Amino acid sequence: MEYRILAINPGSTSTKLGCFEGEKEIFTVNVSHDAEKLKEFSTISSQLPYRKETILQALKDADIDLATIDAFVGRGGGLLAVEGGTYAVNEVLLDHAVRGANGVQHPAQLGSQIANEFAAQYNKPCFVVNPPDTDELTLCARMTGIKGVYRNVHLHALNLKETAIRHSQSNGWKYEDKNYIVCHIGGGISISAHQKGKMIDGNDIVGGEGPMAPTRCGAVPAAEMIRYCFAHSDDKKAVSSLCTKTGGFVSHLGTSDAIEVTKMAAEGNEKAALIWDTMIYQIIRYIGAMAGVLHGKVDGILLGGGMVHNKDLVARITDACSWIAPVSAYPGEFELEAMAAGAIRVLKGEEEAKIYTGRPVWSPEEIGE
Repeated sequence: MEYRILAINPGSTSTKLGCFEGEKEIFTVNVSHDAEKLKEFSTISSQLPYRKETILQALKDADIDLATIDAFVGRGGGLLAVEGGTYAVNEVLLDHAVRGANGVQHPAQLGSQIANEFAAQYNKPCFVVNPPDTDELTLCARMTGIKGVYRNVHLHALNLKETAIRHSQSNGWKYEDKNYIVCHIGGGISISAHQKGKMIDGNDIVGGEGPMAPTRCGAVPAAEMIRYCFAHSDDKKAVSSLCTKTGGFVSHLGTSDAIEVTKMAAEGNEKAALIWDTMIYQIIRYIGAMAGVLHGKVDGILLGGGMVHNKDLVARITDACSWIAPVSAYPGEFELEAMAAGAIRVLKGEEEAKIYTGRPVWSPEEIGE
């Protein structure tokens, strides 16, 4: 039996939908939402009725009958840190999604909520898969040099893990048997170390870690950042936005468009060339760091995300890093496919659905602080 799955992935002004029969995609659409209409809502979660209405219309136009769906799966935003896997949507998970319990307001919070609305109506299972707050760090990876300050990770966990799973399957391996360095290189950049099926280290793309990205500052010297904060203390929101919205390409060049930056560089803009080169340099540096975390035992370096369509970027990373392990490129992303695959693994009994308890995977109390 091929299970039929509907995957729902909300973005800032659109929602991606994918209908799958087994691994076969039978329908996908990016449903646009009126940006001005969205501004009328005071919270992300209050957008639900409007988004649901536009989604239902798109499904109707495509002649997708929700009664034929075996399970619904939504992007799992707003949750506290969890280990990777597929989670059954329960009341605690929904409450945290509605509130944004992790303190990050993001449209992904609506994924589980919309999926649950459909699942409840048709009495079908509902899941989230490898949510953005997937956290499988080792204890050493959590610590910093300041008591009371600990590393949290926000990564493109869904795409990172799916890329590693697909690479393993294509080679006849099990993800749980291999070690990888997996990168998502897009509007944000995640560099992660995967050891025997666990993502044991990576950078916090929300907290200003890792390489510079189109809209993100990446890691900066702490003392210099402290001076910058004091100098701009009158606009805390603007300083904070450097981590996720106005850093990187935007700060230096006034654009977040990687294609535009590479075009500027090709036309002789030395600043654009420097920023592009710096981003690649920093990606390479973090790949090297993850190789150290894995003690050099790396079965592959996997590159995913939209910027991996750029052959120059892939060639330069390959040239710098192939001595560590073979480099494989998977341009784009597999988010909808990953969501459907996680639900199917549970329905087939290959994986047991996990229970979201609302307790984070780690607390400073574990080390007596």
